[in-house]
Amino acid sequence: MSDYGHDLVFGSFTTPGNDDPDRTVGLAVLAEQVGLDLVTFQDHPYQPRFLDTWTLLSFVAARTSRVHVSANVTNLPLRPPAVLARSIASLDLLTDGRVALGLGAGAFWDAIEAMGGRRLTPGQGVRALEEAIEIIRQMWDAEARGGVRVDGEFHRVVGAKRGPAPAHAVPIWLGAYKPRMLALTGRRADGWLPTLGYLEPGGLAKGNAIIDDAAREAGRSPRDVRRLLNISGTFSTVGRGSLNGPAEQWVRELADMALGDGVGTFILASDDPDDLRRFAGEVAPAVRELVAAERERG
Repeated sequence: MSDYGHDLVFGSFTTPGNDDPDRTVGLAVLAEQVGLDLVTFQDHPYQPRFLDTWTLLSFVAARTSRVHVSANVTNLPLRPPAVLARSIASLDLLTDGRVALGLGAGAFWDAIEAMGGRRLTPGQGVRALEEAIEIIRQMWDAEARGGVRVDGEFHRVVGAKRGPAPAHAVPIWLGAYKPRMLALTGRRADGWLPTLGYLEPGGLAKGNAIIDDAAREAGRSPRDVRRLLNISGTFSTVGRGSLNGPAEQWVRELADMALGDGVGTFILASDDPDDLRRFAGEVAPAVRELVAAERERG
């Protein structure tokens, strides 16, 4: 059982479809209007049916004023880390600190290679991601002396000028499932961002244990790593399974994951406006109230 005590955050995970751009942007604007805290989009630059995620995030950020935005997660093999660092910092400055950086090591390697990216093995992907994190953090450290220097196996930056610094401490969240990625999350990241449907039974507890051990070995507290979770489900009048039932059932299940598995951020994958309204209006406040009451009781 793990409750890291994080404030609860609720967000949306919207398909960045380009068949109806107004609807895609409208769902993000709606997320802010109904009271959600975070808007995210998947990043698959090789997918011609999708809007480019970083262009979309910039457009959505300009159409909103409160909600935070992030890729869920950024396709690192097609986003050079030094350039990505400046993109993130720039958007964070333009939004007065409303940007987070979700990062992934890569998947769909045939498509990545077709777009000019380098095909990597799983182990290479983890090492490349760790190098990228180092480059990004150095780029953001605008007050440090000298240029950015990382002579890595996959990424090489030799004296690039630092900056700009983002408007706030931009969190780096990793989409991780396997032990090496989970350990990297514990060592270097600010958040763990898996998708519930991709986890094996007991996967949250197993992942937390690896992250916690790696964090402690790196001299960090496990609380330094926020636990985020992409979820999906169906609102219905009768319970038919996990996250398939009335809002009250959703509330109980999400509160259990917050208190028992330490999840501090729930991100609903849905393109249905009614789902977003119900998630924000009925589920989120009730989960916050239930978790707060349980924490008060200790």
